[in-house]
Amino acid sequence: MNEKMKEIGLRIKELRELSDISAQGMADHLKIPLETYQEYEDGKKDIPASILFEISQKMEVDMGLLLTGEETRMHIFSVTRKGKGVEVGRRKQYQYENLAEKFIHKKAEPFIVTVEPKGEGYKPSTNSHPGQEFNYMLEGVLKIYIHDNEIILNEGDSIFFDSSYEHAMEALENKTAKFLAIVM
Repeated sequence: MNEKMKEIGLRIKELRELSDISAQGMADHLKIPLETYQEYEDGKKDIPASILFEISQKMEVDMGLLLTGEETRMHIFSVTRKGKGVEVGRRKQYQYENLAEKFIHKKAEPFIVTVEPKGEGYKPSTNSHPGQEFNYMLEGVLKIYIHDNEIILNEGDSIFFDSSYEHAMEALENKTAKFLAIVM
């Protein structure tokens, strides 16, 4: 069992209990089965970044606290050096790097998201989360599935969308795709 997953799960459980929220209440809020939620808290299952974001919003804490166990303190600015963001590899199909985990009271969560190619015939599983999302392509070619649409984005392209609709990303041309994602 991945120690980082276990640590994040324990922090979430402790904060949930301190907030007098039952596991069932949190699962209901997240619109996921109780069993899945308990696997997150037990560190048995990767927690998608969108779920971490929703949990942090529900508990009124910054996502950085869930990821690192440290209270965020920066309120004027926060610098994240290249490759030094906190990795949030929380969905198997994507790798997330949080770019502002130390800034307090953020109105959005910025990530660098890396999507590896999976081969022909692969279709990624979708997810959704409350709010909106902005993605800006840094490298590669990405197919984004949103609702009943398929959109191809190339380097320099961007998309802004309602993230409550089911969506997923797929790297094309057998190359890694990387984009800046801002979840609000």
